[in-house]
Amino acid sequence: MPDALQLLAPSDFPPLLQEIPDRPKQLYVRGSLPSYEHKWLAVVGSRACTDYGRRVCKYLIDGLRGYPVVIVSGLAYGIDAEAHRNALDAGLPTVGVPGSGLDWNILYPRANVALAKEILEKGGALLSEEKPDMKATDYTFPKRNRVMAGLCHATLMIEARERSGSLITAKLTTEYNRELLVVPGPIFSEESKGTHQFLRLGATAVTSPEDLLMALGIVKREGATSLSSLRSDLSPEERRVFDIIASPLSRDQLIDALELPISDANVLLSMMEIKGLIVEELGVVRQK
Repeated sequence: MPDALQLLAPSDFPPLLQEIPDRPKQLYVRGSLPSYEHKWLAVVGSRACTDYGRRVCKYLIDGLRGYPVVIVSGLAYGIDAEAHRNALDAGLPTVGVPGSGLDWNILYPRANVALAKEILEKGGALLSEEKPDMKATDYTFPKRNRVMAGLCHATLMIEARERSGSLITAKLTTEYNRELLVVPGPIFSEESKGTHQFLRLGATAVTSPEDLLMALGIVKREGATSLSSLRSDLSPEERRVFDIIASPLSRDQLIDALELPISDANVLLSMMEIKGLIVEELGVVRQK
């Protein structure tokens, strides 16, 4: 059965996990572990993620579509769940590492059991060093974070408060001599204070899928994310922006024309700037 529970011996662990000094003594797995020839990327972030964080997560993971990348996350609320769902939508293999055992009656959080089963149905896996009937506790989450960091070539952090558990994963990533990638966030957001802390310490800033590919050592395909292909895959809101700025407008005029709440309009325009779809120069917004 594809979701049957298996116990892995240390010699059968994923190769990168075998390299860390505090590797688990045993590892339980459900499903099929993706190819070790792929680049494994841990995605972590705030459980109380903002709309900005959700949009960034979708944009970055969508941009990895078709590349040999495995998305690893912790199956938790917020960015973790977004990362798994976006990976599934992009056709990328994904691995969940919950802070509990893998017994279906124990798996945490309960709200994401359906997501966990979808991960298995689509060829991914669930991993845990905890015994199958072990409930999630305060101390199992830091243990889980070290497994995530140890499994992966790099860790991508999208939104984290100053005392977020994601910071543990980030710290371990650097201790294991793996690449730490951080998405800059709004300077007024509490959910960005932790991420900016690591940017100040020298983490690599990521603002595009190309940044991720470069950090993972993957050569971008020619024309893979050309502007024309992006424009054929615009959301309805993004298409509306393009229609409105057929002739360049000031940002204030554009926001008025969009008839959206100001915060929503600013997030939409910021994401389009990150994608390279629009550019603002001297207060005027135009197609790039």
